Amino acid sequence: MLLWLAEYLQQYSSLFAVFQYLTLRGILGVLTALAISLILGPWMIRKLNYLQIGQSVRDDGPESHLSKSGTPTMGGTLILAAIFVSALLWSDLSNRYVWVVLVVTAIFGAVGWVDDYRKVVEANSRGLPARWKYFWQSVAGLGAAVFLYTSAISPAETQLIVPFFKNVALDMGLFYIVLTYFVIVGSSNAVNLTDGLDGLAIMPTVMVGGALGLLAYVVGNSQFASYLHIPYIAGAGELIVFCAALAGAGLGFLWFNTYPAQVFMGDVGALALGAALGVMAVIVRHEIVFFIMGGVFVMETVSVILQVGSFKLTGRRIFRMAPLHHHFELKGWPEPRVIVRFWIITVMLVLFGLATLKLR
Repeated sequence: MLLWLAEYLQQYSSLFAVFQYLTLRGILGVLTALAISLILGPWMIRKLNYLQIGQSVRDDGPESHLSKSGTPTMGGTLILAAIFVSALLWSDLSNRYVWVVLVVTAIFGAVGWVDDYRKVVEANSRGLPARWKYFWQSVAGLGAAVFLYTSAISPAETQLIVPFFKNVALDMGLFYIVLTYFVIVGSSNAVNLTDGLDGLAIMPTVMVGGALGLLAYVVGNSQFASYLHIPYIAGAGELIVFCAALAGAGLGFLWFNTYPAQVFMGDVGALALGAALGVMAVIVRHEIVFFIMGGVFVMETVSVILQVGSFKLTGRRIFRMAPLHHHFELKGWPEPRVIVRFWIITVMLVLFGLATLKLR
């Protein structure tokens, strides 16, 4: 929005041309979202407390979690508000990729909001029935996949890029839609499963989102893309502003969500942020690298799948409790230790994922 204003004002002063630079708008995106989160955070926490929108805690989980009962939840609304305001202010709103990410994030956020509202406000333990939750997730995921496939301008936009190999790109055809659907929906639910400890999900989300912003910048720049032997995706660089806004909003939220948390993000934040990461990974054509960088999300999801599968088939559990972070808690790890160690793992995985740009 402000980019259009800057373009208009260039006729009066060339100084406004500086807003054409993606790097500057990315920095402004981070700072804007961070400021919004920090300023509105205390007010939102007070409002949630006043409305008695508090988290309910499972009585079969770690005993240390019982004290968290009543902690305000649905704080993901703050994250989404900061992201949307910042992205709409500093992004090029004529870019189709920006709108795809914004729409997908909004729909998944709405699904999560309804689920949270029914659980917390209406005291319905089921929340939004699973079939309806996955239905609307599928509608958004498939809608984004079909749009990206039909609006693709170059073959590179629908090819599967294999890391570690130069110029290896597999034509997927209609399978692109299937892959995109699973990446978006799978990522959304993986982040949601990870969101079980104070700050556990938001910091990996910030780190992976920041890395995806860097990937968007290089794939959207023809010179960098050629040098790194990766496909050039025209317009993808504009996503750096959204990624920056996500990082700023996430860090601002972490100010209040760090242990011991003053507020939880709830499904409204976790489902939306996971979907946003997934759709950005698809657009920049680095799904496999995203799978590596989001290894913590993958481990959490796999632990639940293995736990449920093992119990149904053999009647025995593999882990003391799933998702995986609860297993380590029940082994005696203090909650902050679990959180920080998962953060450290994410740092290493993100660096390894970024290293694939040169290891080809």
